Amino acid sequence: MKKNVKIIVAVIAVVVVVVAVILAVVKRSSGGNLDVVGRESVTSFEKVLNAVPDQVTADEVNGGWSLAAPDGGVRFIWSQDYSSSPLHDVMLELEAKPFLDAGLDTGKLPENYAVYDDMLMVGSKLGNDKLTYEGEPAALAAYEQIVDKYRSSINYHTALDHYGVKLGDGNMFEWAKNMDTNTVTNENQDKDIVFVLNPEPLIAAGVDPEKVEGWAYAQVEVEEDGKTMDVYKFLKPFNLQ
Repeated sequence: MKKNVKIIVAVIAVVVVVVAVILAVVKRSSGGNLDVVGRESVTSFEKVLNAVPDQVTADEVNGGWSLAAPDGGVRFIWSQDYSSSPLHDVMLELEAKPFLDAGLDTGKLPENYAVYDDMLMVGSKLGNDKLTYEGEPAALAAYEQIVDKYRSSINYHTALDHYGVKLGDGNMFEWAKNMDTNTVTNENQDKDIVFVLNPEPLIAAGVDPEKVEGWAYAQVEVEEDGKTMDVYKFLKPFNLQ
């Protein structure tokens, strides 16, 4: 009996050592960072910013940066200092007209929506941190702050091979991991960036989802609580190359 106990203890010790070695190797290979999604989302986001430099601008009103859609109908905005952003830290600002023409009653929108100057804004407040930067803050550095401080807001969408920022209530901004190829399906990647809206509050406010010009109303595969399901979204995708 004692001999068996000694053998079991020895085996457990070996397993612990092997696991520790494997983790050390993985950590070294990832540059000391086991968060592959967070790290690679920064790399791919930088490539998107570099692909459309004229569409990336400072957003003085919200104290951050914005990436505008090629058609000018919507922008993704992310703050560079959460202590000064008044309403949202990450958000979409979009033209209201396509939704108004489809029946939207802005008075019925929930509190996470703002309405102003023929525009709609929806997003979320991540926190109240006073952020500091080495030198002048840049668009990519401001995104890295989200990864560093609010990692739960960063998502990987397997079906589209996209990284994304959760904007609350099912709204998203997503971009391709690889703008040439969907590395999951090995097919051509034709959706380099996608602006994503939860249609439910808009429909509840009177919108006919089939009549929103410039936005697709379609089912997409998403992962929630470890389960894969198809849900309807308003989508505005763009190929940047």
